[in-house]
Amino acid sequence: MPASSTPAAPFTPLDLQLVLLRRMADHNPELVADARRELGASLTDMREANKRWQAMVRSPRGRSAAARYRSVLGPPESTAARRVGDLDCEARRWPLPLWPELRFEVLAGPGGQVWNEWLVRAPGAPAPALRTVDDLAPWSCTVDEAARAFAPARPLEGTAPTRWGLAFTAPDAEDVRHEVVAEFTWGLLQRTRIDGA
Repeated sequence: MPASSTPAAPFTPLDLQLVLLRRMADHNPELVADARRELGASLTDMREANKRWQAMVRSPRGRSAAARYRSVLGPPESTAARRVGDLDCEARRWPLPLWPELRFEVLAGPGGQVWNEWLVRAPGAPAPALRTVDDLAPWSCTVDEAARAFAPARPLEGTAPTRWGLAFTAPDAEDVRHEVVAEFTWGLLQRTRIDGA
């Protein structure tokens, strides 16, 4: 059978983890390289997983985003009704081996529409102690955890659909006139910088 006729291998939870890592590699290539090795995947594997994921997302005949996650990750570990503003949705969470203390959460609306997809702390897993900017190490916390620790934090628009930012004043900032900006990918902290310094 010609290679072009061979059905593609199923997209797996390992592949999805590589997709998450691919976007994180822009900020933390060393952490991503270590995680990729832990998964037993090559740089080529990561690029190929990302390429296949993008093709699935952009396919006009593709499944809804919510159905796509279920097909890749299986039934969610947990589901919960959630209200976001005036809208009702369902929070679906799955474990990912690379981050056992976190869960991949998808907020799904009616008709399988996905409103948000990111990593959150697993129920019962201890949250990190976040008191100073020095506590904000890459991959140490999620968006929600940083927002609570450094309230009032102001959300910032990300540079890509899977990126978010928070701006806040931390007690140990060198100059209180400057804000700390924390950047997140897939909900996980990637880096911080002092804005305007």
